[in-house]
Amino acid sequence: MKQKKKLTIFLLTFGTALFLLSGCSTSKEKMFPHSSETMSDIYNKKSGGGASQLFDNRLQLRREVDNLTQNVEVVTHTRTAEQEINNLFQRLPNPDLVMYVYPHLTDGKVPVPGYSTVFPFYAEVQYAMPGERVENY
Repeated sequence: MKQKKKLTIFLLTFGTALFLLSGCSTSKEKMFPHSSETMSDIYNKKSGGGASQLFDNRLQLRREVDNLTQNVEVVTHTRTAEQEINNLFQRLPNPDLVMYVYPHLTDGKVPVPGYSTVFPFYAEVQYAMPGERVENY
């Protein structure tokens, strides 16, 4: 009985190993066929018209900037991260309170001269939600 069990386990193990090793029996040429196409030919076929057509299309999209006013106009219409944040999340007004501190003595009897200081009304900067009107605040 033990002999049959050992033989069965051996045959299953041997069969599994033979099955797994049979996958490695494919040749390189069968797996990766070699053709006479170059990388440039493959790129031209995939891109539709090749690099020269792509370059021609890019040249058609380019515009000349004639004078300084057009150049300034292009710069003002450029989106930056700061503009996007300020446009989406506008800061709500946070008025400042200017306070004058009169000259005084500290606990150790050290004189402190008078000075002015500024306190914002809100401890944190408040932002409006996107689309919320801030003109009314």
